[in-house]
Amino acid sequence: MSIVTRNGTPVDAPVAPPKVVRQRRVRPGLLGLAMLLIALGGLGAAFAVTSVRATGSYLAVARPVEVGRQLSAADLVAVQVSGGQGLAPVPAGKLDEVVGLRTAVALTPGTLLTRGQLTDDPLLGPGQQQLALGLEPSQVPARKLHAGDKLLLVSTPDDSADGPARSGGTRFEATVIDTATPENDDVVVYLALAVRDVPAVVALAADDRIAVVLTEAA
Repeated sequence: MSIVTRNGTPVDAPVAPPKVVRQRRVRPGLLGLAMLLIALGGLGAAFAVTSVRATGSYLAVARPVEVGRQLSAADLVAVQVSGGQGLAPVPAGKLDEVVGLRTAVALTPGTLLTRGQLTDDPLLGPGQQQLALGLEPSQVPARKLHAGDKLLLVSTPDDSADGPARSGGTRFEATVIDTATPENDDVVVYLALAVRDVPAVVALAADDRIAVVLTEAA
């Protein structure tokens, strides 16, 4: 670069010295912290991917199950589930531990089974006893009785007695615990009754003098 003087003679201009930019010194502590944060972020992402992709075999409900019914292997099916954070389903390997337990709530097909839905407590309340009552299909007050249904057992007249002894109409409240259908097509209903009513109901059942009325469905 040159400049022109007053007399017209060109003269080289002085060259400006280069400007030196001072570099900032990186503190080793901050560099280490940044590397640690990057590493933790990578681990978190890897854990999230692993959690989503992790697959386990759990028990799901295969068909409707009423409240209070004993669970069978046919009621359940093993399914593969990915992730499952926040859930507590029963692993498929625990099948033998849950079969035979009673349902505390109604089970819906297609849902995962949890231990909170099951109970091993008996359905008998305080001061109650269990009684098995054999009925012909025509004596059952519904196409199918379910655990928890409320029944009224009514004594029928005694045809072999005379006078006041012939009369019936005594009532006993009962709750269905379970039902079974033997090979002879009769229906066995397992009932929870008050202890004080058991002797009278047993005597009436032996004489085939009981009518069953459904008063409340579970």
